[in-house]
Amino acid sequence: MTTHSNSTEMTLTAGMQNLMQEVAQQSFPSGTLYVVATPIGNIADISLRALHCLNLVDVIACEDTRNTAQLMTRYGLHKPLIAAHQHNEREVAEKIVQRLQAGERVALVSDAGTPGVSDPGAKIVDAVRTAELPISPLPGASAAISALSVSGLVQDQFYFVGFLAAKSGQRERQLQALVSLPATLIFYEAPHRIIETTEALLAAFGAQREIVFARELSKLFEEIKRCHLGEAMAWLAADKHREKGEYVILLAGAEPADEAKDHEAQRILSILLESCSVKQAAQLAAQITGQKKNALYELALTLKSSNDEEK
Repeated sequence: MTTHSNSTEMTLTAGMQNLMQEVAQQSFPSGTLYVVATPIGNIADISLRALHCLNLVDVIACEDTRNTAQLMTRYGLHKPLIAAHQHNEREVAEKIVQRLQAGERVALVSDAGTPGVSDPGAKIVDAVRTAELPISPLPGASAAISALSVSGLVQDQFYFVGFLAAKSGQRERQLQALVSLPATLIFYEAPHRIIETTEALLAAFGAQREIVFARELSKLFEEIKRCHLGEAMAWLAADKHREKGEYVILLAGAEPADEAKDHEAQRILSILLESCSVKQAAQLAAQITGQKKNALYELALTLKSSNDEEK
C-alpha cells in the first residue's frame, strides 16, 4: 500500500511540475490587471495558473492585506500588497491605473473567491477599462457557483442577489420584487443573520418554496441541506453550530404561471373530491379558479382514479 501511495505521489509531482512548466510558457503581458480567484475555504482550491500569476506580478491589490499575506505565505510567495477595500476603492483604482500605464503587472484578489462578486473589485475593473488598459480573468472558486452546482435545483436560469439589506423594511421590498422570478435565487448571508433572513424568506416566499443551505463550503464542517422553507427553521434550530459559518442560500424559482395555475387547480380538486362527486368538484373548482369546467372535469377523473387505485 505504501509503495503504491509513494508511486502515485511521484506521478502527481511529476505531472504538476510539467504543468507548471507549461504555465510558465504562457503569456502574461505586462501592463495588465489580472483578476485572480482565490480559495473560498480549502487552501488547495487554487489553479496553477493563478499561483504562477501571483508569483509573477509586481504588486497585489487585496481586500485585506493581512488575509492575503497569510494566503501568500501558505503558498511560499511574497509580493508587495496594497489594500483595496470598499472604503478606498476609487482612490486605489487611480493608483493601479498609473502602475499599469507604467508597465507593471497587477493582480487583484479578494479575501475569498472571485473579486467583484459581493466583494470589492468592480470599481477598480471599471477604472482600468475606462483607461482602456488590458484586464485578464484567472477563473477559480466562487461560492455562488459552487453552491448552485450541488443544489439540484433545475431552473435553467439563476439570479445572483448577494447580501440582502440589513433593515427589515428594505429587505422585505427586495424579496417581494423577487417572488415571481422563475430563476433560482442565490443569496449570501452571515451566520449572525441566518435565522432572521430565513424567517424573512419564509414570510415572503411561503412554506412550499424549496431552499438550499450551503454552509462552510469546501471547509471542514461543510454542510448542504435542501428542504422546503416550512422545514428550514426546524433544521437550523436542530444544531446550534448552524448559526456559525458563512452561508450561501439558494431558493427555487417561481413556477411559470401556467404550471402554478395547474398545481393550484389540482390542489383544490383534491380537497373537493374528498366530499364531492367528480362533476360537483369540477363545477366548484371552475368557479374558484376561473378555469374551464371540462378540463377540470378530466383532471378530476384522473385524480379520482388515482386515489381509488391507492386505496
